[in-house]
Amino acid sequence: MPQAVLGVILMLLWLTPASTGASSSSVLWQQFQRHLLSNDGRVVDFHTPKQHTTSEGQAYALFMALVMNDQTRFDQLLRWTENNLAQGDLGSRLPAWQWGRIKDDEWGVIDANSASDADLWMAYSLAEAGRLWCRPRLGKIAHSLARRILREETADLPGLGLMLLPGPQGFSLQSGRWRLNPSYLPLQLLRRFERLQPGVGWEKILENTVAMLKSSRRGFVPDWIVYDTRSGFVADTKYSARGSYDAIRVYLWAAMLHEDDPYRPVLLELFRPMAEKVKQLGGPPRSIDTETGVSAGFGPAGFSAALMPLLKALQYHRTLALVRQQASGVLDHPDHYYDQMLALFGQGWMEGRYRFGRQGQLQPKWKLSCAEDVNHS
Repeated sequence: MPQAVLGVILMLLWLTPASTGASSSSVLWQQFQRHLLSNDGRVVDFHTPKQHTTSEGQAYALFMALVMNDQTRFDQLLRWTENNLAQGDLGSRLPAWQWGRIKDDEWGVIDANSASDADLWMAYSLAEAGRLWCRPRLGKIAHSLARRILREETADLPGLGLMLLPGPQGFSLQSGRWRLNPSYLPLQLLRRFERLQPGVGWEKILENTVAMLKSSRRGFVPDWIVYDTRSGFVADTKYSARGSYDAIRVYLWAAMLHEDDPYRPVLLELFRPMAEKVKQLGGPPRSIDTETGVSAGFGPAGFSAALMPLLKALQYHRTLALVRQQASGVLDHPDHYYDQMLALFGQGWMEGRYRFGRQGQLQPKWKLSCAEDVNHS
């Protein structure tokens, strides 16, 4: 096929919303609920031996229920999360990160340590649900949860300052070293908390997160990174400086920043090498050595979905058309939790179903006045 004709075809695909109606976010959300969400509000990862549930899955699903304006599903998710991960009270304790099969006939908390990314998304979703649905109780829970995150999941790192750790336990290494996860800190959420709880440390965490992202070698983000008081941000040798399943979210969060966010153009240019790598390979890499830029394998359909906003923002139109087609492959694997969730985030944003405002506030496509919301408290 002549190159010019191929270019026209790819451009037409790019101009067609969602490429195929089959992979629209509404269809993906229905599929997610049908295959991965129990009737009582538990997100189940069937590809784990213990069929576990994570606080991350619950938090992401809460956000998507809000984006889809589904208060009934939101309440189910919140109720299950609070009762099973937070001993009945999210306002007084952080949720356990992992729940599942303990023994043949016994289910419960597998690991009581919390995960700060899930806690951030949970607090954010509750705060925005309280505002958008005019439900003050949700906002109160959000504020309590956010304050607890600051108390229990942060550390004052010498030479850097206040920083969010991945969780309360297990991330302070030998003297003067801490393990961090770049994908745990979406700047939108930090901006929102900075506005909702000014002067308590969120602004410093935001600044330090940007510094951490700027330390990425060659424009590729690692899954895990170490902060060393003597050397600053360095590769985490435990994970061989690899960027893969965790790091893919960093490109997604950055590309979804509001157009007027001062950090957005900086981060887009910083991450341009990933767009170039996708263009070169014809799809996203499964993993990449962030020290050398050498990639390995091809990522699943969820990776393609996660990179769509970045390719759109950087105007890689032809590459976006190819990646968009690859992303539609999530429909073939409805029980793959992580791919489905990445697709919901990426596809929903591409469709304009939601945006993040300049101060991090959620801007869903739907509109609702307080007078209309009479069935929920």
